[in-house]
Amino acid sequence: MSERDTFSDYHPSVNMIYFVVVLAFSMILMHPICLVISLLSAFSYALYLNGRKAWRFNLRYMLPLLILTALLNPAFNHRGMTILTYFKNGNPLTLESIVYGIAAALMLITVISWFSCFNAVMTSDKFVYLFGRIIPALSLILSMSLRLVPRYRAQIRVITDAQRCIGRDVSTGGLLRRARHGIRILSIMVTWALENAIETADSMKCRGYGLPKRTAFSIFRFDRRDLSALLFVLICGGYLTAGTVSGGLGFLYYPMLEGVRTGTYAISLFVCYCALCLMPLALNVREDRKWKSLRSNI
Repeated sequence: MSERDTFSDYHPSVNMIYFVVVLAFSMILMHPICLVISLLSAFSYALYLNGRKAWRFNLRYMLPLLILTALLNPAFNHRGMTILTYFKNGNPLTLESIVYGIAAALMLITVISWFSCFNAVMTSDKFVYLFGRIIPALSLILSMSLRLVPRYRAQIRVITDAQRCIGRDVSTGGLLRRARHGIRILSIMVTWALENAIETADSMKCRGYGLPKRTAFSIFRFDRRDLSALLFVLICGGYLTAGTVSGGLGFLYYPMLEGVRTGTYAISLFVCYCALCLMPLALNVREDRKWKSLRSNI
């Protein structure tokens, strides 16, 4: 993750409410302009947080997923009034089904991109801080699950490198030899996982987990900066909710494409949605400029 992500330094409640609002609108608003705004914002923020990993992830997984999802809808959905051609089985290929397939694909990869940003910003300590007193057991399980896969991946990489150094590589030799080395690595990994579980249980018991009057240390403080960001998110969310209910962001794909509005009210909704989605990047850009200005004055 980027070492200077300003939005990650905000209060966990602000981070959580922001992602809940953005993810909700990303799944609800199917207007093409809203989809493009959310996709570009999510990809830009993911690129800021993860750097080259975001590029590789999007090119390796998101682009094929986008193409596959966009092609599946017109292959199985034949609704729409604008018929372009006919398949060999007699089913029509409609413009509406193609556009809706592209929109659904954009919505899917947008939500995945926002979740990648969520995983980078909402760390396990923030999650436990928010839900530790409300649902302590569930919050602990979820926080441990979020860190389970990356931690186990890192550990199995360490074990594999160590075994390779003593000649037990799973990528060389015959099939039986590679299988034997793979089973050995798996056995070491399972042993490490069991020992780690016992150590974690002992550590939790020593720290008083489960006691009725147990206190929890927290470094998070809600200040004026967090209040301003929270009010901005809630105001934008309320305005967009009102626009969605009133039909200002509606768009019909079937039976024909309809819903593109260019009035003042619609433009204001698009600007508000753009400001909401670009909020983390705007905070980072402002902080980076302030930091460069301070460095230049030294």
